[in-house]
Amino acid sequence: MLRRLYDWTLSLARAPHALTALAVIAFIESSVFPIPPDVLMIPMIIAAPHRAFLIAGVATLASVLGGVAGYAIGWGLYDTVGRPVLEFYGKDAYFAEFATRYNEWGAWVVLFAGVTPFPYKVITILSGATALSLPVFILASVIARGLRFFIVAALLWRFGAPIRDFIERRLGLMFTLFMILLIGGFAAVRYL
Repeated sequence: MLRRLYDWTLSLARAPHALTALAVIAFIESSVFPIPPDVLMIPMIIAAPHRAFLIAGVATLASVLGGVAGYAIGWGLYDTVGRPVLEFYGKDAYFAEFATRYNEWGAWVVLFAGVTPFPYKVITILSGATALSLPVFILASVIARGLRFFIVAALLWRFGAPIRDFIERRLGLMFTLFMILLIGGFAAVRYL
């Protein structure tokens, strides 16, 4: 089932309405959809490198707006909608422990999830459910999703198709390591 969904998403990159499809996928991926917008964004940029930053901008804006929708799910619909989504991703058992610490580190968590392969939708829903400050959530989301999509766009714009394999296979790992070092550095400064 996921393979068919992946193939369908990839086929949208060739459609005349690809930018609209990217916006829709980036929006719903931030709250419920399992396929990341990169699957559509990467072939779109390879096909039209002169539009790389427009494509990244659309993905960023739609993803942040979708993140706000995910936040609303967590805030207002956690029991009826949010919990089943978290159960689907196997993250519901962590909620009680997570909620107690989340607001202290919430901006960093949103930033981490927004640039790494960790499911951003889980963080958007948990941010609403734990009542993380909405302006903090939005600012961290803009930075995180902007970094993720604009770095991918810049790499594809500069290096083209040969960088595609690196992006699809290793960029998530590189973002994850960078975020661990960044957050670890701030934690070390705070506690030393």
